[in-house]
Amino acid sequence: MSVHTDRRRHQDVIPPQLARHVAPPSAGLTRATLLTGATAGLALVASLLGLLIDGIYTGALSTAEMLRGYDLVTALVVVPALAVTTRKAHHGSTHAQLGSTSLVAYLVYTYTYYLSGTDFNDLFLLHAAVLGTAVVALVLNLTSINVAGFAEMVHTGVQVRGAAVVLGVLATALGGMWVYAALDNALTGAIPAGSQLVETDTIVHLGMALDLTLLVPLYVAAAVMLWRRAPWGYVLGFISLIAGVLHQVSYMVAMPFQVAADVPGALTFDPVEPVIVLLYLLGAALLVRRPRTDATRMEGEPR
Repeated sequence: MSVHTDRRRHQDVIPPQLARHVAPPSAGLTRATLLTGATAGLALVASLLGLLIDGIYTGALSTAEMLRGYDLVTALVVVPALAVTTRKAHHGSTHAQLGSTSLVAYLVYTYTYYLSGTDFNDLFLLHAAVLGTAVVALVLNLTSINVAGFAEMVHTGVQVRGAAVVLGVLATALGGMWVYAALDNALTGAIPAGSQLVETDTIVHLGMALDLTLLVPLYVAAAVMLWRRAPWGYVLGFISLIAGVLHQVSYMVAMPFQVAADVPGALTFDPVEPVIVLLYLLGAALLVRRPRTDATRMEGEPR
């Protein structure tokens, strides 16, 4: 028996749950991680400038302070997390790549507010660069993820379906809230109130548009595919829940920024927010937690 044959047989028996840690990076993955790194660098520069330069954001004070709160989350949470996950993804960790994809998805959603929710400012081109590279990085990451590698995890039963239920609840609550607001506006002319943040009509309108066209369909698709135990359901569900947690963190951080700037009507805390955050965290925990029977299964045991 040749050495090459032995090597091939040894590779064939590597457990699926370990394969993501030893897989060499493909050309597509390399391009994805390089562009993700570039996105992180641009986002770091943009967020630091937004935080350090007074008056850099023009237009409504409430929007300026909201964006500065988002800048803090990007600088202290998103960029460092991208640095860690991108490095691990480059070394073959599929879950790390899924994490970096989730963070990039968060940047795509968030930087749409910087470009479309406020007036022209000195960071416009930089924000456009962040959003543009983030969109391309998101596409490259999604097309280079080994989706088939999650096939085993979506067949673990109630945990995956539990995450599907959480996503369904989130989609129903978010979509129902905005559909009701839109119908009320159409029938009575009342302007939707938005969240507990102080928001201009432009921000509320943009938030409704993004949530109804991006988040709600994404949550529904992920929930349905997870319930049917499709591998893509795991990918989309993971991205939805991790990015969703960051959306909620940004929201909570932006509120005291508005209070500190004496924005009229600003509040320091939304009492409903902890429940929403717990839902996202519960869904994420159900996805990432591996059942003990799978984690302790010895190589060669019957499945």
